[in-house]
Amino acid sequence: MRKILFVFAAFTFITVNAQKIIPGFTAAGTQQQKQLEEKFDQQLNAQRIGNNIKTMSAVPHNISSQGSKNVAEYVLSQYKAAGLDAKIETYHVLFPTPKTRVLEMTSPTVFKALLKEPALKEDATSGQENQLPTYNAWSADGDVTAQLVFVNYGLPDDYEKLASMGIDVNGKIVIAKYGRSWRGIKPKVAQEHGAIGCLIYSDPKDDGYTAGDVYPKGAYKSEYGVQRGSVMDMVIYPGDPLTPGVGATENAKRLQRSEATTILKIPVLPISYHDAQPLLEALEGEVVPADWRGGLPITYHFGPGKTVVHLKTEFNWDIVPAYDVVGMLRGSEYPDEWIIRGNHHDAWVNGASDPISGLAAELEEVKAIGELIKTGWKPKRTIIYCAWDGEEPGLIGSTEWAEDHAKELQQKGVIYINSDSNGRGFLGASGSHAFESFMTDIAKDVTDPETGATVFDRTKAESMINAGTAKAKKEAANMDELKLGALGSGSDYSSFLQHLGIPSLDLGFGGEDGGGDYHSIYDSYDHYVRFNDGTFRYGVALAKTAGRAVLRMANADVLPFDFTSLYKTINGYASELSSLTDQMRETTEAENLVIRQNAYQLAADPKEPRKIPVAKSDVPYLNFTPLQNALHGLDTASKRLREKLAKNDMSSSARSNMDQVLYKAEQQLLSEAGLPRRGWYKHTIYAPGFYTGYGVKTLPGIREAIEQRNWTEAQQQVFVVAQSIERLANYLNAAGK
Repeated sequence: MRKILFVFAAFTFITVNAQKIIPGFTAAGTQQQKQLEEKFDQQLNAQRIGNNIKTMSAVPHNISSQGSKNVAEYVLSQYKAAGLDAKIETYHVLFPTPKTRVLEMTSPTVFKALLKEPALKEDATSGQENQLPTYNAWSADGDVTAQLVFVNYGLPDDYEKLASMGIDVNGKIVIAKYGRSWRGIKPKVAQEHGAIGCLIYSDPKDDGYTAGDVYPKGAYKSEYGVQRGSVMDMVIYPGDPLTPGVGATENAKRLQRSEATTILKIPVLPISYHDAQPLLEALEGEVVPADWRGGLPITYHFGPGKTVVHLKTEFNWDIVPAYDVVGMLRGSEYPDEWIIRGNHHDAWVNGASDPISGLAAELEEVKAIGELIKTGWKPKRTIIYCAWDGEEPGLIGSTEWAEDHAKELQQKGVIYINSDSNGRGFLGASGSHAFESFMTDIAKDVTDPETGATVFDRTKAESMINAGTAKAKKEAANMDELKLGALGSGSDYSSFLQHLGIPSLDLGFGGEDGGGDYHSIYDSYDHYVRFNDGTFRYGVALAKTAGRAVLRMANADVLPFDFTSLYKTINGYASELSSLTDQMRETTEAENLVIRQNAYQLAADPKEPRKIPVAKSDVPYLNFTPLQNALHGLDTASKRLREKLAKNDMSSSARSNMDQVLYKAEQQLLSEAGLPRRGWYKHTIYAPGFYTGYGVKTLPGIREAIEQRNWTEAQQQVFVVAQSIERLANYLNAAGK
């Protein structure tokens, strides 16, 4: 599902000394683990990864299709062949498919949109039957005709600009560019402003010929390419819209569709820039500012005017099976401690890149582990490999499984390790910040297949090259630890981390592969081998990276968590919030001064009475003292626990008890009430942004209240977050004694 930029990992559980002791291991354990990983690496085969990508992307395999069931059964056979105790767990979920899609301009000229991607002779699978047509899942059924308005990227700030121009979208259809946020935010904000329909198109300035040659000559989106995708309001809750909070088993209690708050109320349709250009070219009104202009050879106008469009969408709203494939290898010492590894298997069409490239790497890990099993090896902790269905329409398979097994997962879930699409380039690692040293050590152990450097050193070099200032370059040059990115949404880690508090990682390579194929019929094996990872060496690199994360977590003498890194990260987030309020206060005071100075002149102008800006409320001083005090406690407690773990002198039973303390610690950061207006999201540190979707908001309860200028709620959330951090500090303090 997700398109990601890559950031990285760092931290220290046990000080890595000259002997390079692996975090969480003794010296003897490190030697044994290194030998195991050498055997694991020897089993990995790039060509087999390529063959699996070709096999699993041979036909369309969206959720509910025969192709999806075939892929699930293929994965099941691979799990079983490797020696895992594997099965398919089936959930019954709502999934809309299109019956009717009409888009036409009726004034000032007549134009009917193509709404189709043509087959290409250079792409063997692009003309297959059973392809889902171009559409946005979770659009409403609708038949609307109205004036058209261009809303840039369709974000809240864009509507503020429209309001300042005296342009109201109420009762109109809007057209927005893909980009700058998750696609579902665009119709959501349009709906909030009274629009009755929404079109989303890929502008070539962001995704097309301005980046390079278009497909099939080059990698990038052609004029006919369309990005399918979900517009479910996942920032409220992901998964089956009819079963929030519970697994969508056959007999689960379901909401009526009209009661599901994640389904939009207006029709939405994605279109190509071929279909968008005539609509945009016909718009009247003022010319948009420079930062709104795209790459089409036209003058961009706001509208409205004489441009009227007719949009009609109608869907089959069916309950369909979702096939989750789950394979288990029981641990020899701690069978009730679960290391969970997952990647989804469903695609919008053929999905060679998204998700099959990541799934093929996962299957290679399973194959290699199967060879280790044949030698008599068993992990200390239970390993569970998963292939999720229904990720594309809304993280459905993983969410339903996590909700169905919630109680057991919170008792046994040590870590969830996710991947999705995989390409050529740099390692991307995001996740729970107590894993920073753990991931740093792995990044320094895996070799980049293109340069021969470690993936850590390649990332460091890229950071130095892209640093914008001399200070930033110096900091990058001195970097000896990777920094994990924070997790928002967009892939299957969301339910584990943000709903259940299971520590999580999201891993993948990219940054040097071509774009343009995302969620289109051209996300194919032919496109992948030409422009992504044609040698499949980065599939091996992902298998080595994620495989090490699985094996080290499964075999560690004591689980490699370090909460000092978590403290440093949260402390940084808190400092950002203090700076944010100071900046908003200064900006508001300056803006309001200008407004007051010019209000008389603006009001006296009879031509533009609607352009008078309204002064914003003053920014009060929030009391961050409870948060700062809680962080001080977390600093002290995390250091004390770190010192205790560094001694590594616990008995076997004490280690088992300590394991449970460590992996359940993240659950202390959950709020029982959840975030305001979206209680499914319970993590107080990480959440997808209410108006960013995939993009993360850190300390989200506080940050979003500040951004929305809801000062009462912001202060309330300071206390909520402080309580969760204090709870974690007390929990770690007790463990460190």
